[in-house]
Amino acid sequence: MKRYVLSRLAQAVGVLFAAFTVTFAVLYLLPSDPVALQLGAAGIETDKLTDTQLEAAKAQYGLDRPVAEQYLSTLGGFVSGDLGTSIAKQQPVAGLIGDRLGPTISLSLAAGALSLLVGTGLAYLASYVRWRPARLVLSRLPSLGASFPQFFIGLVAIQLFAFQLGWLPATGSRGPESLLLPAVTISVLTSSLLAQVLMRSFDETLSQPYVVTARAKGLSRAAVQWRHGFRNAILPAMTILGLLVGLTVTSAIVVETVFARNGVGKLAQESVLSQDVPVVLAIVTLAAAIFVLVNLVVDLLYPLLDPRIVQLPRKVAVR
Repeated sequence: MKRYVLSRLAQAVGVLFAAFTVTFAVLYLLPSDPVALQLGAAGIETDKLTDTQLEAAKAQYGLDRPVAEQYLSTLGGFVSGDLGTSIAKQQPVAGLIGDRLGPTISLSLAAGALSLLVGTGLAYLASYVRWRPARLVLSRLPSLGASFPQFFIGLVAIQLFAFQLGWLPATGSRGPESLLLPAVTISVLTSSLLAQVLMRSFDETLSQPYVVTARAKGLSRAAVQWRHGFRNAILPAMTILGLLVGLTVTSAIVVETVFARNGVGKLAQESVLSQDVPVVLAIVTLAAAIFVLVNLVVDLLYPLLDPRIVQLPRKVAVR
């Protein structure tokens, strides 16, 4: 078990390091002028500066150093908790993200809870219903939900529930009522993916011999599905939990833009448009850290649900 935990921790650190490195390389090493981009984000037009003024501007923002030195300095700052300073807003990046983190966390938690509830409920209902037409409709709903773009779902939800019916606000991040439409918009995709995996898992689990034996002992169909089917059927879904969380985080960028929520996704959009490289780097790294952390938790929980994962094969004695 100790070796298993250490290997997963090492993998998590490696993935996070790779995400930071790739993002830094994309922002600094692609065919472009990162100095001009970052100085432009600060409102400085490099073509209007003299050589002396340009060198002074580079020194002010730490752009006069070699790229390798900038990389190591930025990496060391991230490790110590210093995310740098926004070039466009001249504020600490950590403070900017911290101010926007609350609405995004509340949206992600609401969308995640709704996805688990709807995805699990739909899969369980599809495996429980015996009437073939109803079962066919339930089994096709996840594919339908996963086929629509999230911005389209958001716009339709705003048009219907905000403009026509007037039940919910169209934009903003004040109050729980402003959270419902964005959470539903995100959960349509994530709950559909979860339901697809669970449906296949339920079908495979309920056809196993131990389930047939449980039914032969006189247990009701609902009891068999809940006691014997659900625990084993949920294992494959655990493997995509990290993917669902990653989708929830990345979907917040689109959804917060559509619903004008003042969260980290909106900050990411603003930073990309203003070419504020330090903020973009910090947000991408934060998203990767959340993704890695959730996958690490899932990996550590998996042996509790299936102890066979960490059981090493016994050596056969040679006589």
